[in-house]
Amino acid sequence: QVQLVESGGGSVQAGGSLRLSCVASGYTSNMDYMGWFRQAPGREREGVASIYFGGGSIATADSAKGRFTISQDTAKNTVYLEMNSLKPEDTAMYYCAAGGWLLQLDSYRYWGQGTQVTVSS
Repeated sequence: QVQLVESGGGSVQAGGSLRLSCVASGYTSNMDYMGWFRQAPGREREGVASIYFGGGSIATADSAKGRFTISQDTAKNTVYLEMNSLKPEDTAMYYCAAGGWLLQLDSYRYWGQGTQVTVSS
């Protein structure tokens, strides 16, 4: 089992930045991809970005390209999501996930509880 704890969410104005963190614990030796997904009220959960843990392969959704950057610190079992130029449409609950592949939502086995990001205009 893998436990995931997110942090770093908050409220910002449009154009602002936030950095989300996700710390993994438990059986972390084979997590495949770790990624960030988000879900806005009334909408389906969607992929944002993912990274092959311990490797360099990255997948980024079109909505995040050029604004969001995913990175990792394997020594800390942590994945980050740096979000810049935030827009009101980025408002959502952001979830960390592990044990999956690229941005294939249904492939992920482990999920965190989520951290709220609110962007005001």
